[in-house]
Amino acid sequence: MSSQIAMTAMTGVELLLFAVIVILFWRRGLHHRYPAMGAYLVLRLLSEPLSSLLLLGKAGKIVATPEFRRLCEQAYFFKFWAVYIASAVILYFICLEIFRSALSAVPGLLKFGIVIFRWAVLVSIIVTFSTVTFSHRGLLAITDMAIALMRSVSLLEICLLAFLCLSMNALRLSMRDMAFGLALGFGVMASNDFVTVSLISRFASLTDPLQFAYEGVILLSLGTWVAYCALPEPVRKPVLMPVNSTIYRWNEIASALGHPGTQVAGPQQANSFFLTDVENVVEKVLSRNLKSRESEL
Repeated sequence: MSSQIAMTAMTGVELLLFAVIVILFWRRGLHHRYPAMGAYLVLRLLSEPLSSLLLLGKAGKIVATPEFRRLCEQAYFFKFWAVYIASAVILYFICLEIFRSALSAVPGLLKFGIVIFRWAVLVSIIVTFSTVTFSHRGLLAITDMAIALMRSVSLLEICLLAFLCLSMNALRLSMRDMAFGLALGFGVMASNDFVTVSLISRFASLTDPLQFAYEGVILLSLGTWVAYCALPEPVRKPVLMPVNSTIYRWNEIASALGHPGTQVAGPQQANSFFLTDVENVVEKVLSRNLKSRESEL
């Protein structure tokens, strides 16, 4: 079997796994809990067959005329990078959904964490676009922006997975929980992207083996999602925290942030205290004067 046929077969398996995930995802009603994830799955499922058709047209296997091949090539370019950028944007919202689901048992920390999460995303986007070299000009500059944006969201996925792994015990989060399963799949795929790009840039002769390894990790991640969608999800355990625990205090502090406290009439109380002190001083002075006069008499 040639490498091209093997890669085509793996691409077909990837499309099949996406279709299975979409069916299981909708059958269990998970698209209500994770709407951004549902949009991402549908986008990938619909874009892959379109990419295959455009590649066939680009290769001249549908219509052999040069004009049609050139049209398919241009359409493939815009389609590929449009889906790439849309996927990066949707992935930001998916990370937010996973974060909300994981911290749903501690609403105070969830509210405070979402604020930090949004600011981190904003700073990440600003840093990403401020460091883009824009080595290409014209329409090709879209590729630089898209790659930088996806690199930023990939780092966010890895950080989210690391956060869930470190806080699983505190949050009473099971490894079979859907939020952890989604984060695990995205974290593995993001790490796969970084490792593959780094190795290909250093060892150009290993391009074909690395492509097969890259596709194999993607299939493994999709298979993990299939297992999480097919198996029953355990009931989330309530987070029982002692009153003197650190996470309980932080949750209470975070819950109190943003809520107006009891209104206290500070200036009026200060004035009343001041008048009371003046009255006491006056009474003391009068009493001393009276005592001195009585002694003179």
